[in-house]
Amino acid sequence: MAIDAQTIDPVAAPAARILIVDDERSMREMLAILLRREGHDVAVAENGRRALEFLNQRPFDLVVSDARMPDLDGLQVLRHARSINPAVIAIMITAYGSPDLIKGVEELGVNDYVEKPFNTEVLKFRIRKELDRRRLHQENVLLKRAMHTAHHFSNIVGSSSAMLEVFELVDTVAATGSTILITGESGTGKELIARAIHVRSPRSERPFVAVNCGALTETLLDSELFGHVRGAFTGADGNKKGLIEVADKGTIFLDEIGEMSPMLQVKVLRVLQERKFRRVGGTEEIDADIRIIAATNRDLAKMVADGQFREDLFYRINVIPVRLPPLRERGDDVVSLAEHFVAKYAPQMKKNITGMSAAAMTALTGYGWPGNVRELENAIERAVALERSSSIQTESLPEAVRGTIAAPAVALGGNGAAAPSALPETGFDLEQHVQHLEREYIAEALRRSGGVKVKAAELLGMSFRSFRYYMKKYNLK
Repeated sequence: MAIDAQTIDPVAAPAARILIVDDERSMREMLAILLRREGHDVAVAENGRRALEFLNQRPFDLVVSDARMPDLDGLQVLRHARSINPAVIAIMITAYGSPDLIKGVEELGVNDYVEKPFNTEVLKFRIRKELDRRRLHQENVLLKRAMHTAHHFSNIVGSSSAMLEVFELVDTVAATGSTILITGESGTGKELIARAIHVRSPRSERPFVAVNCGALTETLLDSELFGHVRGAFTGADGNKKGLIEVADKGTIFLDEIGEMSPMLQVKVLRVLQERKFRRVGGTEEIDADIRIIAATNRDLAKMVADGQFREDLFYRINVIPVRLPPLRERGDDVVSLAEHFVAKYAPQMKKNITGMSAAAMTALTGYGWPGNVRELENAIERAVALERSSSIQTESLPEAVRGTIAAPAVALGGNGAAAPSALPETGFDLEQHVQHLEREYIAEALRRSGGVKVKAAELLGMSFRSFRYYMKKYNLK
């Protein structure tokens, strides 16, 4: 095989542990010098038995072995290497490729073989190619593991009953292959749930492709989804695969499907019904082996009634509906999410922030969060950026969130709050006084509720999560 020097990738291969096995001293030394210059850790064996000793003593990434040797031949050496490490790269060097040798190479699954005499640049190229292929495979495995970890339910923050119901439903339907419609307000995490469904499905090893249907014009979305052929429109200089084709045997996530035009609704309906489609300007039928997960923040049933969305498509995508609750319905999750985002952004900004003040927690739990989790994340990112102390204070929160804290009482009333006139002439520690009052109110609420924390939290108008936080803060049992 002749390879022009200009076609060889100039980027150096990653350093590897390489074993060279050859009974010719000049060949061993030449290969050792060649590969050490490439930055590799090279060991040299003068025969097959010495090679087996090396293989038993230490791990190798790649073995380059001569085919014909007096004691053990190259196939025996490589077979032993593979028995120790099935992933080891095996390259054979031979002066002549006999039928028996070629058969043995095929049975063993040798990565490559080079015939003597050979160009040293060719050998370096092939070694680099095999090492790059192995590195890419390892990175792909790690990426898939990371994806599984990132989208596992334990990493989707939420312990409220509303979210636990969502997790249970998703866990049940992920393996079915059915079309799913995720509904919920903007910022509730619809794509995150869609990715979790994909990761837990039989299609998890295949692509997950997300498309925002509201971000593109009809013409662009048509081309993005279905692809196009050369000459289909001005600027179509060649054939292009659409995202449905890219997602082959995987999952395509159609976010904001309620924004899709009637023409594209018809084309998506055909994909669901026939499992086929055509590229824009094309005549060839292409199979669509995909799972569709759609999402919207609009009321599709009302849109159907108003004639704004196809009824047949609505029923096709609404096979399994999954509703994501807004943050205001998730009660205890606000504090958990806030703590999660503090832990996320503090290291990124090199801030030594480990938590939130009680007042900040009260403000967070008292706010309605119309922007849901996305708004909360933005608020915490802002707070971390502005905060100068070791915990988030109310002053670092957005004004809208701070506005939920009730103004202090100015007179004695039925709630027992002290009037400003009670302020001693010499002054006093306000923060300590407020903490004392908090502790007394929480303790009294526990006494009145007979120790039932849920009832005690209701007496104080607090979420159960916040109530537990204060109990722990003041060491109340």
